[in-house]
Amino acid sequence: MRPLLTPRWLAGHALAALLVLASAGLTWWQVSRALGGNFLSYGYAFFWPAFAAFVVMIWVREMRVSLGREPIGPAEPEQPTEGFGRPVLGTRPVTSATEQVPADDDPELAEYNRLLAWLAANPGARPADYPASRQPADRRPPTQMQETS
Repeated sequence: MRPLLTPRWLAGHALAALLVLASAGLTWWQVSRALGGNFLSYGYAFFWPAFAAFVVMIWVREMRVSLGREPIGPAEPEQPTEGFGRPVLGTRPVTSATEQVPADDDPELAEYNRLLAWLAANPGARPADYPASRQPADRRPPTQMQETS
């Protein structure tokens, strides 16, 4: 709980509380206008509490992520699916960016797969940085051919 008491987090707590209080005030204002005969205000009277609930939900999630109690991304990689959520036959989820690329019968496809694996392992790199990119343009994977043209 101590990390949530830093100046940055205290400012965030104050901002979240201010947004919720502002939403409550705007809800009361819209309800009073709706009771005065403005029928459009009934919609806004439901909008502002939903906005406040959204602020609370996002703020609680951010606190849980900061404390390490909630994962940031998906738990496991998704499998490719075709219609109605059925998995595509012959596919498997990739477990690691450094996983070995299987040898293919097509050498160009194997080289392209090695390029993709290298790019996944080096997120800040460009395709032109790939060590094997010193090849002639006609032997490069399709993405590199488009960049040089």
